[in-house]
Amino acid sequence: MCTYLTEKIAVEGSGKGAQGWFGLSEATVYVDHPTHAGYAHTVNIDFLNPSMGPSARVALELTEEDALALADAIHTALNAAPAGLASRNQ
Repeated sequence: MCTYLTEKIAVEGSGKGAQGWFGLSEATVYVDHPTHAGYAHTVNIDFLNPSMGPSARVALELTEEDALALADAIHTALNAAPAGLASRNQ
């Protein structure tokens, strides 16, 4: 079942696509049918810069388990680093 619920956030960072590195301005997260992964539904995460067109996109299609493991790994890495080390205010 598709939820049709999309979480969209503003981000600052860089992604690498077919044309090389580009600046990112937003990310979306949603549960839906994947384009490529071999599952009926996946957690889809898109990092993009809409002002640069459709090629400025990095897409992930993950199982629920792998998406949660990724979120945990992000928390673990940030908790192991000094506070603010990777902040916008560094």
